[in-house]
Amino acid sequence: MENTCCSFKKYIAEMIGTCVLVLMGCGAAALAGGTISWLGVSLAFGLSVMVMVYAIGPISGCHINPAITLAMLINGKISGKDALLYWVFQIIGGFIGILLLGCIAGHFDGLAVNAVDPYGNGFTTCQAFVCEFVMTALFLFVIFGATSEKAPAGFAGIAIGLSLALIHLVSIPVTNTSVNPARSIAAAVVDMNANHGLTDLWIFIVAPLAGAAVAALIWKGLSSEYKCKKNA
Repeated sequence: MENTCCSFKKYIAEMIGTCVLVLMGCGAAALAGGTISWLGVSLAFGLSVMVMVYAIGPISGCHINPAITLAMLINGKISGKDALLYWVFQIIGGFIGILLLGCIAGHFDGLAVNAVDPYGNGFTTCQAFVCEFVMTALFLFVIFGATSEKAPAGFAGIAIGLSLALIHLVSIPVTNTSVNPARSIAAAVVDMNANHGLTDLWIFIVAPLAGAAVAALIWKGLSSEYKCKKNA
């Protein structure tokens, strides 16, 4: 069994990693979005995850996302106790990241809040939900594949980071891209003036968690089938 000190290090690592993701990703959108465009913002989120995989991956596995933690719980890769505390510290990290961003920006509004159709392109609530569900499921599918025992060693962070950047490229116009409840909760709660920020928040909690759960179940079925064939 892990001692209490080792367990606490994992939780702190998750808090730091989530803080970095929110600070850098949302910071790129809020402070430099007009200059670097959606491509730059997408890369900022992807690069944030990539560097954190290598920075804290050896300590906590670098979930930094409650949806990922749920998927790992479903597939038996983390205990219920650890999952619960990962969620708590991820959300705390998200709040620290958005508060730091607000201090740097000098204001706490317009900090990349997730919302349905944030740019007035006509996307509906249903479309936003489907987008977040599908994108999170795809993200988890990449994570499971990139971290599987048959994947090339040392490249998981690159695949995971690039997949998150790709997801942002597609879904920023629809929802400002969440696929991460901790990122969405922090931005929505801090930015009380955001249009639809709190109203739409349920989508960015339910859809990513549901997408992650479905991806975990599908991957469990596929990987068990692969093991059966290998052992046949």
